[in-house]
Formats: sequence, structure tokens, C-alpha cells
Amino acid sequence: MINRKRTLEYVWIILVALTIFAYLLGYLKLISTSLVAVLLLTTFIKGMLVSDYFMGLRAVEMKYRLIPIIWLGVIILLIGVAYYLPI
Repeated sequence: MINRKRTLEYVWIILVALTIFAYLLGYLKLISTSLVAVLLLTTFIKGMLVSDYFMGLRAVEMKYRLIPIIWLGVIILLIGVAYYLPI
């Protein structure tokens, strides 16, 4: 139980660090085309960490884990396509 608690604490710290990173990029107006891809990737990583560790999907069969992976991947991909399309 202690090991699981420690793992969740590490995951939480990673989530907070990625969120602060995204916040600082926006606050300091350091957004560029390449950094948008980095932000989308960090958003995908954060979503996977939440679904695996805090929703408990890490211990289930892969077919059930694929549902949020595919959903999150499609949403992130659509946001990326919408951002990179020329107007």
C-alpha cells in the first residue's frame, strides 16, 4: 500500500509540473508553433497518467484501456489539425 501511495504522489508531482509548465508558457507568451505540439503531447501524457493511475485503468485489460487512449488521441489530433491548418 505504501508503494502505491508513493507512486501516486510521484504521478501527482509530474501532473503538477506539466501543468505549471503549460501555464508558464501561456503566461510568458512563449507560444510558438513547435511549442504547441509540445503542449499537445504533454496534455496527452497528463490524460494518460490520470486514466492509468487515478481512474484505475492500469490494472484492466488493454481493450478497456484503449478506449480513453483512442478518444484522447483523436481529440488531441483534431486540436492539432485545427491549430496548424492555414486560415
